[in-house]
Amino acid sequence: MPGFSDRDRGRDRGYGGAPRFGGGGGGSRGGPPQGKFGNPGERLRKKHWNMDELPKFEKNFYQEHPDVTRRPPQEVENYLRSKEVTVKGRDCPKPMMKFHEANFPNYVMDVIAKQGWAEPTPIQAQGWPLALSGKDMVGIAQTGSGKTLAYLLPAIVHIQHQPFLEHGDGPICLVLAPTRELAQQVQQVAAEYGRASRLKSVCVYGGAPKGPQIRDLERGVEICIATPGRLIDFLEAGKTNLRRCTYLVLDEADRMLDMGFEPQIRKIVDQIRPDRQTLMWSATWPKEVRQLAEDFLKQYVQINVGALQLSANHNILQIVDVCNDGEKDDKLLRLLEEIMSEKENKTIIFTETKRRCDELTRRMRRDGWPAMGIHGDKSQQERDWVLNGMSEIYLFFCHGNVMDSFNATAVRFPCNNLTTELRDQNNPNRYPPCCVVNRSQK
Repeated sequence: MPGFSDRDRGRDRGYGGAPRFGGGGGGSRGGPPQGKFGNPGERLRKKHWNMDELPKFEKNFYQEHPDVTRRPPQEVENYLRSKEVTVKGRDCPKPMMKFHEANFPNYVMDVIAKQGWAEPTPIQAQGWPLALSGKDMVGIAQTGSGKTLAYLLPAIVHIQHQPFLEHGDGPICLVLAPTRELAQQVQQVAAEYGRASRLKSVCVYGGAPKGPQIRDLERGVEICIATPGRLIDFLEAGKTNLRRCTYLVLDEADRMLDMGFEPQIRKIVDQIRPDRQTLMWSATWPKEVRQLAEDFLKQYVQINVGALQLSANHNILQIVDVCNDGEKDDKLLRLLEEIMSEKENKTIIFTETKRRCDELTRRMRRDGWPAMGIHGDKSQQERDWVLNGMSEIYLFFCHGNVMDSFNATAVRFPCNNLTTELRDQNNPNRYPPCCVVNRSQK
């Protein structure tokens, strides 16, 4: 397709003189260090943008495929209804029901073909034409809906239409994620598609050495996937800037707000030009997320896939055995013996506390079970080691909060049975006390 050329990013030139894309970077170089107990982002000043001085940029690249144009309105309506997709907003393009209708570059289509996807997911089918049109959008969909590709593939097209990076430029696409695990999973997808398009990406998150991340940023990257805290650190230290950022993604916005990242998000967005394209993704649509959308997005279109409230997956059979505390361990052991007697079965057990996670892991390993455990108090190296070993381990203990950080579609291993032990009276989306839940695919 015209304009979707495979550009050689090795042509990026040296850079000198004043910044081309607005004022100074986020934070001052050589300034006084942030106090140990300072508020994150307190040294970042809100930018006052002069739109007349900012270079213009393209963000509408959508050309409706003839197959989409010829599709009758009734067929479109039936598709949206069958996929439980609702759209709110003006001038929303028709959905794309086949991959070729997106007119992605050949190198992107080659990767899609290698991965064996049959057709776009509902959020991709409706999200791609919106994102390629340069519109701001909110996508409400559950984990596993395919939202990562829904925003990354249009990001690649967006980047390929922008001027080459020069020395001192920050990223063109910024993806903010709530946790390092989610950021790493997005980075894996970005790297896979970026190799084909010769785009560079970096994952910026806490709990890992800053040096390699800084070096990647200073070499120049088109895509930056970051957790808010670490990105704030780098912006304040002048290690990167957001002058070139014209494509902003807020992934799992509801979780970022739940984790208290709203002040950091606002500080970061203040560093980005206001005529950017912004895409917000969330599993729920509470008033806090709605307010964030009103503040950051302009004339946005909202896509809902399924219900706005969290609900159980209807493709999973859930069996609840209510019991007393004293009975639970024996019931759990009998259930595990039944599950693990079948070849290739894998089990995940969620626990209420990190201590309980460690206790059960030690007990099971002592009794000869192939078990591993993971929770937030383990180091990043330990957590990566556990995740990398999931394909060979058949019993996996997890404190609930850390598993929330994982994109279920990115943890790829066969799991025929999922045994969940949860005790959380404060979260209505979780199971009540004293229950053992056996969840298996129907």
